[in-house]
Amino acid sequence: MNQKIVDGNYDKSLAVKCINGTFVGKKADGVISFKGIPFVGQQPVGNLRWKAPVDVTPDDGVYEAYNYGKAPIQEPGDPAAEYGTSEDCLYLNVWKAAGSMVNGPLGRRTLATEGAQEWSMVNGPLGRRTLATEGAQEWSMVNGQWSMEKKPVIVWIYGGAFDVGGATDPMYDLTNFLNENPDVIVVTINYRINVLGFFHLSHLPDGKDYPDAQNLGLLDQIKALKWVHENIAAFGGDPDNVTIWGESAGAGSCTLLPLIPGSQQYFKRVIAQSGAPAQTRSAEQAIACTNSLMEKLGCKTVADLLKISADDLMKVWAPILGLYSALGIRTMPERDGKYLPLNPWEAYANGAAKDIEFLQGCDKDEMNTFMAALGEEAWNAWAKGRTEEKLAQLTDQEKALVQSYLNSIQGESYEATVNLYSQMMFIAPQIRLSDEQTKAGGKSFTYYYRVESSQPFIKAGHASELPVIFAHPEIQEFTGRAYDEAFSKTMRKMWVQFAKTGNPSLTAAESPDGKAHEWPLYDLKDRQVMVLDEFDIHTAKEADLKIVDWERTFFLTNYYMP
Repeated sequence: MNQKIVDGNYDKSLAVKCINGTFVGKKADGVISFKGIPFVGQQPVGNLRWKAPVDVTPDDGVYEAYNYGKAPIQEPGDPAAEYGTSEDCLYLNVWKAAGSMVNGPLGRRTLATEGAQEWSMVNGPLGRRTLATEGAQEWSMVNGQWSMEKKPVIVWIYGGAFDVGGATDPMYDLTNFLNENPDVIVVTINYRINVLGFFHLSHLPDGKDYPDAQNLGLLDQIKALKWVHENIAAFGGDPDNVTIWGESAGAGSCTLLPLIPGSQQYFKRVIAQSGAPAQTRSAEQAIACTNSLMEKLGCKTVADLLKISADDLMKVWAPILGLYSALGIRTMPERDGKYLPLNPWEAYANGAAKDIEFLQGCDKDEMNTFMAALGEEAWNAWAKGRTEEKLAQLTDQEKALVQSYLNSIQGESYEATVNLYSQMMFIAPQIRLSDEQTKAGGKSFTYYYRVESSQPFIKAGHASELPVIFAHPEIQEFTGRAYDEAFSKTMRKMWVQFAKTGNPSLTAAESPDGKAHEWPLYDLKDRQVMVLDEFDIHTAKEADLKIVDWERTFFLTNYYMP
């Protein structure tokens, strides 16, 4: 764990003063990281379990930022959990490229003084360039004046079905990414998940004291974004140019955050990979999950629950609602009418996020990843039960449409339901989000990812793009292989370009593959998307690709995911 530094023995060049303390990072492999910075004043433990996150308080202390904070409490199985889990989990990490002095024949020469700090240029002509660095800060001289560079900021929100995950996952080490793309700062954040992050309590006898428990994970994310807004300038970041970025539940979060009153002051762009407002549940669905857990635990009140350790809660939670133990996919933010609208699609159509720029899309074979993890027999059993449950919600006409779709899919026993749930949970909602955002006058750059894994069954499955986008070709759980380097670098460059400018298009000179990629805005006439193929990045109309079955599956977005 990070410690308070009381003896003054630390690297002053790697110390950054923030509202809640001065944090000392580490420099390694060309990147400076600040790990385990608390973004709340008190951690959500003890009597603060199931309470809204608490604002930080001013602090003049100096603290190590050498080690990650623990991942949130969860069932075993996720790489993030291997670092350790705790209710004491609301920490973030700041990653940035270490500065360098660049170019020219002048040699060492004092150029300017900033307060008591003397700045020098080593080998560089005048003009706009980064000329000197001090810890996390980079300075440029423009027309004889020193100024700190402000870099665009990207805040990563992890996925995991709102049930598992954490910023400690090795996938989210940004060293490779930032060595390749040093012109942004990336922040990775933790937030509460599962029974501790999304748990409806207000219907219980003493539940009125826990009015936010149903959406605590989202409130944690907003608190982290508030900390970034107030402190990131000290690291050289631009608080007015923040992009929130996530995949799966993280992408769902990124598409829901703009709908929460007051949140849009903290970001201007969204990158959403395989996640949309469909990843929500009703109050009734949330209460059913709470009641099932309460029954298993033999509890009647929140007071009863508070007597149970988080680890013991998880032992009961995992077999009935956990992602790895039960493929629950029921733990989601709640459409509570307080933080989230009762109809998020309607909110988008009415322009709730029209001023936020979107880059978003889906993978061709989303649910294949889940089927591959379960195996054919277990998948078929899960899909049979969930399909019966979902069909019971539909009209007779809608049931007939779904059955027609299932009957039209040929192949192995699992393929019909894998395709249905790919459409219902991820693909159709992603396209609908582009539609609604565009109808309201907003901007959406939309992609369709088709690069196939060499792992059995996965194909272009859910999360298979993560090693590509994070520059971790050695992590091959989803990919089975390293993908083409030029393609991978180009995809990353598009993401960074969007975060910097609001447009992911690249000129031939900017693109790592040497080809120009003009990425058109999604529009309601052609519905153009960027097709991400390993050796052929190109644009195409949705109608030509047949991404969505508009007649037989698109209407299922009205029923959300659970």
